[in-house]
Amino acid sequence: MRALFRALIILLLLAAAAAGGAWWWLHQPLQLSQPNLELEIEPGTTPRGVAQNVVKAGVQTDARLLYAWFRLSGKDRAIKAGNYELNTGLTPYELLQKLARGDQSLRALTLVEGWNWRQVRAALAREEFLKQDSAGMSDEAIMVQLERAGVHPEGRFFPDTYTYAKGSSDIAVLRRALHAMDRRLADAWAMRAANTPLKSADEALILASIVEKETGKAVDRAQIAGVFSNRLRVGMLLQTDPSVIYGLGAKFDGNLRKRDLQTDTPWNTYTRAGLPPTPIAMPGKAALMAAVQPEPTRALYFVARGDGSSHFSATLDEHNRAVNRYQRGGQ
Repeated sequence: MRALFRALIILLLLAAAAAGGAWWWLHQPLQLSQPNLELEIEPGTTPRGVAQNVVKAGVQTDARLLYAWFRLSGKDRAIKAGNYELNTGLTPYELLQKLARGDQSLRALTLVEGWNWRQVRAALAREEFLKQDSAGMSDEAIMVQLERAGVHPEGRFFPDTYTYAKGSSDIAVLRRALHAMDRRLADAWAMRAANTPLKSADEALILASIVEKETGKAVDRAQIAGVFSNRLRVGMLLQTDPSVIYGLGAKFDGNLRKRDLQTDTPWNTYTRAGLPPTPIAMPGKAALMAAVQPEPTRALYFVARGDGSSHFSATLDEHNRAVNRYQRGGQ
């Protein structure tokens, strides 16, 4: 009996030592081949395969030991596919928590208010961690992928910062930005002023894009929208330079000339009445709200003062004096 008792004591001590050793291992930092490692787990990878991938990524441990920990934890089936960053100090316990939470490494892409569609595509192409699914696709094909066949892409994406996991599709980022604009535009249109001259949410988007490009200082935004709303209401030409520039496209060399104002394009608001056929840029939330809730004003004209702000006029005579003062150096 004494021998059996001693054997049991030894087994218990060994078990305690093993448990203590396991606890110690779980909370010791893993050795990494470099301070920051990237781990990719493809969908469908088994827990054993995950452990092997961790070692292949540069974690200096035994894959069998990691796999055993995954299994014993009961979280082996909770591990999520994705792209992860593994940093110095990471313990086996923290590693499994990260993989089970799907705590992926994220990158960020910012779409800037006032950017046009060409600039959006260029920004996507510069993102080395994005999967470039749209590369080589036409604008029309991209909109088909986004289930908006026949819709012009200009202005349809909300300017904001979007995070994404490494290897995500650029189409997926565009889809999020598209849906974000859908929501923002719907919210703004629901709050439109009762006397708005705009006939649809799409017209609000177009006007908002013009307001975005015309605004030098935020304080003027609602009054600029008020000027354009007044012009639409009385049937005046909008005569907004940014829309003319947009219509010129790559031909615009940075200098808007008189002949450009006289050259007809669908976006030339000096030669065509009403709003242009599409937005000319991505408007932000403030521009959307200004378009649907413009400041009540008698002004029909405005001119840049040269400091980013605008001078507003109700009559052509007053406007001409302001042009002479601020743009021609008169008094």
